[in-house]
Amino acid sequence: MGTPDFSVRPLERIYESGEDIVLVVTQPDRKKGRGKETGAGAVKECALRLGLNVFQPEKVKDPEAVRVIRELSPDIIVVSAFGQILSKEILEIPGLGCINIHASLLPEYRGASPIQRCIMDGKKETGVTIMQMDEGLDTGDILLQRAVEIDRDETGGSLFEKLSLLGADLIAEALPLIEKGELSPLPQDGEKSSYAGMIKKEMGRLDFSGRAEDLERLIRALDPWPSAYTELNGKVLKIWKAETADIKDPSKGAKPGTVLEVGKDDFTISCGTGALIIKEVQLSGKKRMSAADFLRGVKIVPGMTV
Repeated sequence: MGTPDFSVRPLERIYESGEDIVLVVTQPDRKKGRGKETGAGAVKECALRLGLNVFQPEKVKDPEAVRVIRELSPDIIVVSAFGQILSKEILEIPGLGCINIHASLLPEYRGASPIQRCIMDGKKETGVTIMQMDEGLDTGDILLQRAVEIDRDETGGSLFEKLSLLGADLIAEALPLIEKGELSPLPQDGEKSSYAGMIKKEMGRLDFSGRAEDLERLIRALDPWPSAYTELNGKVLKIWKAETADIKDPSKGAKPGTVLEVGKDDFTISCGTGALIIKEVQLSGKKRMSAADFLRGVKIVPGMTV
């Protein structure tokens, strides 16, 4: 059970390992892109390419969906970013239970957006947990867990790719061990848990009254979606890359969001604490580009506000 790009490599790895995949359950086709044309999710496309049976229930907990899954008598159900909550009925169908590939070091970052949140919070490492699912939200016992470092310039997109590969490695390692009963479930310490709620587009609006280091992490975490942004002359200006500047008097008498300096390759914006040196941007209706290219076509001067 899975839907987005994150789940493709784990599915491919399970297939390559020779496991008998009796069904791939994924979300119904949705409208996407500027044209809002209905399109399949990444897992469906992968499953069809591999010649696997695909099932797309609107709600997997509906009686008909439960019946379809129960009649297959699966030994185990692997879940990876599926996007729907599994009912107790489904959790109890497979003899070896349902296991989840979760992109964090549980009990940290339970919920929908662990990848972005650990970057926002300035964590030095994260990882993947193979978890025995229960009725709670990412509260089940830990079966296997592995950590990776978060690079200094890590983005949501690059960490997504890194953890997808790690998830594929771990699930391929875990399945035969689960079948042999060689993994010892480790209960989570609920007191150490944290929650990572869904990312919403409006979270990308930059509030320059905050700390420059927090804003720089937010910019990286929300790349590629939904992106961090501000406004310039009434148009949306996405900020794709920035660096922090440790300025003793960051405002120089100007309020946060004021352009302090303009160089050949970048420009600096005042924050509540410190300042941001803008390196890569995208103005509404234009392509993503370096700040140097942007400055050749758009006039930015000290004293302007964004």
